[in-house]
Amino acid sequence: MSSERADPRRSRPPRARERSAGGVVIRDGHLLVIVPTRRTADGSSVLGLPKGHLDAGETAVQAATREVREETGVVADPIEELGEVSYWYWRKGRRTPKSVVFYLFEYRSGDPADHDDEVEEARWIPCGEADAALTYEGERAMVARALARMRPDR
Repeated sequence: MSSERADPRRSRPPRARERSAGGVVIRDGHLLVIVPTRRTADGSSVLGLPKGHLDAGETAVQAATREVREETGVVADPIEELGEVSYWYWRKGRRTPKSVVFYLFEYRSGDPADHDDEVEEARWIPCGEADAALTYEGERAMVARALARMRPDR
């Protein structure tokens, strides 16, 4: 009999894949970003795109539209799907797979100061700063895809 103890994280089956949706809102050369109240495992803050889980009966584009409005205080219209980012994270000792589908949005109205309480701050940053400023690679890729789709020579 081995004296090594099994890693409890490995002994539990992974959870079902979580599905979320989010938005890339660009206006006048600026990108709308958020600082969520939830921190990373090491306590660092995150600079990211608005996103969240789908509510019951909600489509991905409906969820993305709602999340943009709630987390940023901005009303925006979806233009097109940009793609999906998939990753794993740990929650309560279990690996959890997650996929987030992102949409490109056109700003209509609103003020980022009107964000909900899940967000510490919502603000516009210059698009040229997004690659260095955004915390997650997948979100940086979605912004790059959005900017490429918005080029007049596309």
